Amino acid sequence: MLSAAELEQYTREGFVIKRGWFSPAEVSALIRFAQDDPEMLARVTGRLDSEGNQTKLSLWDDPPQNLFGFFARSRRLVEPATQLVGEEIYHYHSKLMLKEPHTGGAWEWHQDYGYWYNYACLRPAMISCLIALDRADRENGCLQVLPGSHDLGRIDHGKVAGQTGADMERVDVLLARQSPTYVECEPGDVLFFHCNLLHRSDANRSPRSRWSLICCYNARSNSPYKPARHAAYQPLELTDESRMAAAVLEIANRPSRSAQDKSVPATAPLANP
Repeated sequence: MLSAAELEQYTREGFVIKRGWFSPAEVSALIRFAQDDPEMLARVTGRLDSEGNQTKLSLWDDPPQNLFGFFARSRRLVEPATQLVGEEIYHYHSKLMLKEPHTGGAWEWHQDYGYWYNYACLRPAMISCLIALDRADRENGCLQVLPGSHDLGRIDHGKVAGQTGADMERVDVLLARQSPTYVECEPGDVLFFHCNLLHRSDANRSPRSRWSLICCYNARSNSPYKPARHAAYQPLELTDESRMAAAVLEIANRPSRSAQDKSVPATAPLANP
C-alpha cells in the first residue's frame, strides 16, 4: 500500500514510483515467458515516430491465465492503483512495450486519456502502471513525464508523425516553463501515473533493449457507456502470491531462448492503445 506522502506526491505530480516492487526472478520469468509466447508475438504491432523508427507493442484486454495475467491481477499493482483512483477498479488493458536496440522508436508527447476519452470513458478515473523489465535510462529511451500536467485536464490530440499526440502548441508552452523528468528505472521498478499526465519517450539509441509491461486500470463507475475498443467492467480476481511464485519457478526451470535474444517479428500498423 502507498504511504500518505506517496499519495500526496501523486496528487501533486501525477505519478509515484515504487522501487524494486517486483523481484529480479519475477522480471526474468516474465521476459522468458514473453519470448516463448506465440500469442504475444502474434499480437505485436508497430507505429512509426517522426524519424521513421518503429516502436512495437503487444496489447490485450482480458488478463490471461498466465504470467501476464498474474502480474496484471497482482495485489502489488491493484491495491495501490485502487488507492490512487479512489474506488474499485478493473483491468482495462495491458501492453508489452518492446523498444529494440538501436531501432526502437520514440513515443510523442501524449496523455493516455487523450486516446481513452474517445473509447466512451466519461471521466479520467484511470491509471497506468509501468513495470520496468530492463534498465531504463536516457540512452535507451526511458519515459519522460511533465510533473503536474495531469491538472491541465485532457488536451486535444491529433496526428503527430505516424502517431496520435497532444497539441504541440500547448506542450511547447509547458516545456518552456518546466523541464521534463526522466523516469530512470531498474528492472522491477513500477511507475504509477495518472491518465492525464503528459509523457513521451525518445528512440532507443543504445545496444540494449528497453522492455516494459504497462497494466492499465479503469474505475468501475467509469466503465465505457457503450461498446468501445477496450474492456467494460468485470470484477478483478486478485492473484494468489503462491500461484505467482509457482509460475515464476516453473518458467525459470523451463528451457528458453537466450535472455539476450529479444528479437520480435515484423509488425502490422498499430491502432491507438
